[in-house]
Amino acid sequence: MASGEEITVCDDEVRSRYSHLEKMTDLVAVWEVALSDGVHKIEFEHGTTSGKRVVYVDGKEEIRREWMFKLVGKETFTVGATKTKAAINIDAVSGFAYEYTLEINGKSLKQYIENRLKTTNTWILNLGGTDYRIVLEKDTMDVWCNGQKMETAGEFVEDGTETHFTVADHSCCIKAVSSGKRKEGIIHTLIVDNREIPEAVE
Repeated sequence: MASGEEITVCDDEVRSRYSHLEKMTDLVAVWEVALSDGVHKIEFEHGTTSGKRVVYVDGKEEIRREWMFKLVGKETFTVGATKTKAAINIDAVSGFAYEYTLEINGKSLKQYIENRLKTTNTWILNLGGTDYRIVLEKDTMDVWCNGQKMETAGEFVEDGTETHFTVADHSCCIKAVSSGKRKEGIIHTLIVDNREIPEAVE
């Protein structure tokens, strides 16, 4: 760029990119929820004087209600590619103080996270400069990578099962082997290009 050249940024571009943030004057809660198709951000606005309720999922407005005379209640919506059911409960604590709780699939966020730790495995890795988040749903053996359900091929092997798939031309395999201990159950291990990937904690 030659010296003296000016760079102009279109105000409309900047305004549209951040428009939902400018409007969030009544933002009362933000949650991050890890689902198989990715980590989703849920934001909630509650105008206690206007009765306004707005729910954003990943920056996109999902629900808008104006002039709600009843300030407590519940807002239900879906999150992610799998349309996971979610609800925000609005409860009066005292006077004009309110408590906001998020439910995922009918469970409190805490219960959902605890259950998810038992029913899924998550690995985060970098291949060729790109980050990948791989999730195994143990109950269905579905494999997700960066929000996409993967085509897999399963096979029985001598000590358990192997689920094969490909990520960016890299061969991947999730090995399922019995731990030999009843409480631990089956151990799932991700192997990419013959290298074991450590499990991530979300």
